[in-house]
Amino acid sequence: MKSTTKPAIKKVVLAYSGGLDTSAIIPWLKENYDCEVVAFAADVGQGDEELEGLHDKAIASGASECYIMDLKQEFVKDFIFPTVKTGAVYEGEYLLGTSMARPVIAKAQVEVARKVGADALCHGCTGKGNDQVRFEGAFAALAPDLTVIAPWREWDMVSREDLLDYLAERNIKTTASATKIYSRDANAWHISHEGGELEDPWCEPTKGIWTLTTDPMDAPDTPEAVSLTFAEGELTHVNGQAFGAYDALVELNRLAAPHGVGRIDIVENRLVGMKSRGCYETPGGTVLVKAYKALETLVLDKSALKYREQLGLEFAHVMYDGRWFTALNDALIAGAESFAKLVTGEIVIKLYKGTATVTQRQSPNSLYSEDFATFGADDVYDQSHAEGFIRLFSLSSRIKAMHDMEK
Repeated sequence: MKSTTKPAIKKVVLAYSGGLDTSAIIPWLKENYDCEVVAFAADVGQGDEELEGLHDKAIASGASECYIMDLKQEFVKDFIFPTVKTGAVYEGEYLLGTSMARPVIAKAQVEVARKVGADALCHGCTGKGNDQVRFEGAFAALAPDLTVIAPWREWDMVSREDLLDYLAERNIKTTASATKIYSRDANAWHISHEGGELEDPWCEPTKGIWTLTTDPMDAPDTPEAVSLTFAEGELTHVNGQAFGAYDALVELNRLAAPHGVGRIDIVENRLVGMKSRGCYETPGGTVLVKAYKALETLVLDKSALKYREQLGLEFAHVMYDGRWFTALNDALIAGAESFAKLVTGEIVIKLYKGTATVTQRQSPNSLYSEDFATFGADDVYDQSHAEGFIRLFSLSSRIKAMHDMEK
């Protein structure tokens, strides 16, 4: 497994999860690079059970130190909420849960590397996925002087059994097993599921796939209304109660998950060229995005909303492709923030058996006027004026048709 052309590395910071891959990477780095390994783990809201015992596990695997950083507030406030403002949804359905977490994790990993004087960064992403690009794109923007090590592109281990054997040979304990079926990634925004029966797109997901939300068939028979209040694009209240960014998302997850809201089953185009099938659960995020877009329809005019939609489409690819730390990202975020200044008001959403339906809307910036929109009698709109507008609006078509008739 040793290469003869490895760069000289003294200290490397590894993005560490405590899973099978990164548990094997620690001893592998020490053996193959003869370096000190510092483990770094990010708390992005994946749950306390995922972080329990992580420090001791990293040390037992051979790390000299293990830094566990609480990034939950920063993740939600500085990465999730700005993305919501852009309206980004990848390929029409995916709310970018895994994608949004990568830049905040990579940024913190670089900060740890600077703190401990490391000369290299390491991740456990495979050569088939998107995350390798997301991490290394961030590293390139934030720490181009540091060497990047990607073991899955170097070692000759190819299966979970190989990794388990590797750890067993070194008497390093792991809770992983060869029978693990699914690959999952969780954070405050969502949880993703891949592998197992999902590798066959004709196979319907079994109930064992879903871990965060109630099966819509088993959800309550009584709908539940949830009110979301925004001030200049920021979610400030849920059901009239004030919350900070992270706590608001936690509350929305708590309310929406029992109703089975936020499940999707998609085949997506990975950045590296292949298609992959995954199931995602994003209960609170689904409600938040629905509410935000509903408020936008109330306060943005046709041209502004069309442009914001185009911005969101572009930003979905920027985020998915790992281009957060770029000039294009900054420009798109700035554009979304300019629209967000108008997004003030309240939205009510009904949760019911897997659906989140907007039922009420109000805003001091609303462009909706009942006086103009009514189907009843009104004194503000002269319908005869529409004739002239239509003649001018269709003038080019009229001229072309007349020209064709003369041929």
